Amino acid sequence: MTNRTHREVHLVARPTGPVTDDLFEIVEVPVPEPAEGQVLVRNTVMGVAAVMRTLMDEVTTVPMPSFGIGEPLYGSAIGEVVAAPGTDLKPGDLVEHHFGWREYALVDAAGVHRHEPGQLPDPAGYLSQGPTALMGIDHGAEVRPGDTVFVTGAAGGVGSLAGQIAGLRGAARVIGSTGSPEKADRLRKEFGYDAVVLRGAGPIEEQLRAAAPEGVDAVFDNVGGEQLQAAIAVANRGARIALVGALATQLSDGTASATPIDTLSLLSRSITMRGVALYDHLDLIPRWNELFGQGLRDGTLTFPHARLQGIAQAPRALQELIAGKHLGAVLVEL
Repeated sequence: MTNRTHREVHLVARPTGPVTDDLFEIVEVPVPEPAEGQVLVRNTVMGVAAVMRTLMDEVTTVPMPSFGIGEPLYGSAIGEVVAAPGTDLKPGDLVEHHFGWREYALVDAAGVHRHEPGQLPDPAGYLSQGPTALMGIDHGAEVRPGDTVFVTGAAGGVGSLAGQIAGLRGAARVIGSTGSPEKADRLRKEFGYDAVVLRGAGPIEEQLRAAAPEGVDAVFDNVGGEQLQAAIAVANRGARIALVGALATQLSDGTASATPIDTLSLLSRSITMRGVALYDHLDLIPRWNELFGQGLRDGTLTFPHARLQGIAQAPRALQELIAGKHLGAVLVEL
């Protein structure tokens, strides 16, 4: 094993603006040898996420460590066990862990999760952001039968699943937001959205009022900014607003983006607003995998995603995610 090498993607500089190729380096290093209690995994698929732009900064407000300069980046990945001395895992087992951005990963046994073969039709589905979507719909926005639901950032890896889950929960009308007419068409035709408001096509509040003339009962907010303000303005009495993401800040080249909120308006209409984060709801992951597997098989759920090929495409995958070039999750096959 010691004579073999593999490739990793290292961060070599911190961004001062847009994410560019020169911030990354593809490095060839020896394949590591596992000690007792460690697992060597050959990674097969990795995912990229908007939070990775935040983690490229030296100081962040998210409860995750920043990427280190001269070190591999990290993130969710699926792979096959190569060797796992002193553990219950065996070669060929399908596992998930957080050491993506490399072709082989050396992980402590406690840091990998074994998946049952065949639970999902495509193992890449384990890298969906469905647990976050399920959390926001069920625990944040508390979507109920008959609700009108507004999902901001509807074409992302989270939003494209949140709209589908809202439909499963009995929502009467699901409205999304996105930045391109092409994505809007796909959200309506393929992913269960009844209407879409378009960023850049006029004031979001005006568009949302037209799409939801009777108001909004539940909000799944991935974005913040003008879209959150519009959601509050159109929200019905007793509406529930889930703050699930902050794309307005995460994708703004690291510049903080505050959202002014009229608290008296929230009070007078008894509107609930809460932030929800997956690390407080990890029990939802196995529940989501069961729901997702069943939904993929019976056609009630789909997995919107794009796949790029080869670890050298990982920096491009993150750049294209940030630029909004894809609908759904963005994955890299290694």
